[in-house]
Amino acid sequence: MTAYAIAHLQQFAPHPEVAEYIDRIGETFEPFGGQFLVHGTAHEVMEGRWPGHVVMIAFPDARLAHEWWDSPAYQDIAPLRSRHIDTDIVIVEGVAEGYDPRTTAQAVRNQLG
Repeated sequence: MTAYAIAHLQQFAPHPEVAEYIDRIGETFEPFGGQFLVHGTAHEVMEGRWPGHVVMIAFPDARLAHEWWDSPAYQDIAPLRSRHIDTDIVIVEGVAEGYDPRTTAQAVRNQLG
C-alpha cells in the first residue's frame, strides 16, 4: 500500500544549507521508490491555520518510507533542514483501493456504545 512522507515546514527562512538540502533530497529517496507529489507549490488554507509550506513524497509502502528516513544518505542531509526550519513530519499509509469511509463511520458508532 502506498505510504506518504508529509512535512509541514514552518517559519522557513532562506539559507545556503536549505538550498543544499533541496539539491540533495531527491537522490536520497529515489533508491526507495520515492517521488515528490507536492514540493514548493502554493496551498490555500480552507479552515484553521497552516503557516509555512507542505511537502509530500510518495513511497511504494511504509517499509520503504521508513528505510529512506533511516538511511545514512537522508540522515546525512537532515540537519541541513532541521537547523533552519521548524518542521513536523509524518509517515502515513494510504487507504486500500476501494476504501469505503462508511466502514470508519461504523467503527466510530461502535465505540459510542
